[in-house]
Amino acid sequence: MDTAAAKRFSHPAEKIWSAVFFICGMIAIAFVLFITVFLIISGVPAIGKIGIVDFLFGTTWASTAAEPQYGILPFILTSVYGTFGAILIAVPIGLLCSIYLTKFASGRIAAVIQSAVELLAGIPSVVYGLVGMILIVPWVRETFHLPDGANLFSAIIVLSVMVLPNVISVSETALAAVPKEYEEGSLALGATYTETVFKVSVHAARSGIASAVVLGVGRAIGEAMAVMMVSGNVANMPGLFRSVRFLTTAIASEMSYSSGLQRQALFSIALVLFIFIMIITLLLNFVFKRKKD
Repeated sequence: MDTAAAKRFSHPAEKIWSAVFFICGMIAIAFVLFITVFLIISGVPAIGKIGIVDFLFGTTWASTAAEPQYGILPFILTSVYGTFGAILIAVPIGLLCSIYLTKFASGRIAAVIQSAVELLAGIPSVVYGLVGMILIVPWVRETFHLPDGANLFSAIIVLSVMVLPNVISVSETALAAVPKEYEEGSLALGATYTETVFKVSVHAARSGIASAVVLGVGRAIGEAMAVMMVSGNVANMPGLFRSVRFLTTAIASEMSYSSGLQRQALFSIALVLFIFIMIITLLLNFVFKRKKD
């Protein structure tokens, strides 16, 4: 430890605050460990009774039937397709919006758009679901001539709107943190301003943009209430215009009246969802970190 650091931590108040910060960090780790242990203890027994192959790769979920079946493959695939579709829509729009806010918009226009983005981020998920039921579901039904507009496509649209504020806010912060010297050097070498923004600023902010993508994935895959209201909430194998059920909605829709093995199976779904989110987050972080190196 250098002299400045030793002097800083020698003061009693600094030692106290350092201990407080350390405790807060340990509390965060403790919560993660507690949730992990709880889900393992609650979810593993049902997987053992059902069978891991039948549970993960079974295509039928009939938890209340006379001979119940607990296959969650439709839920897993629906969550994957829905999350991928929402990110595919939200990331390009969010990134371009953040570029406009930081590099092209005037002060007043940027302030208005930023206020709208903050408002989008603060809207409860049930409101998104309600708007989706009233506007998006009928539009999808009439546009594509379907008997029911509550399907995976409607859920993807709602999820993409919900993910958008996270992508815009984090990407905007990352772009704003790029040193001005990078852009000035590019302009001095003869590049246009647009070329500088996309080839220099965006490239320099790619780590923050990657964080925005990871955050968006977490928001999309963890949403329950809104997608339950617009997806149809039926345990079908996923199709773009079929009523489907996500991992999160499977838990939310049955937990209130579940019991016995059914309740244990819902905890098992929560465990799968937890592991699923961890794998995706670690994978995305690894890929983006590798590209950065």
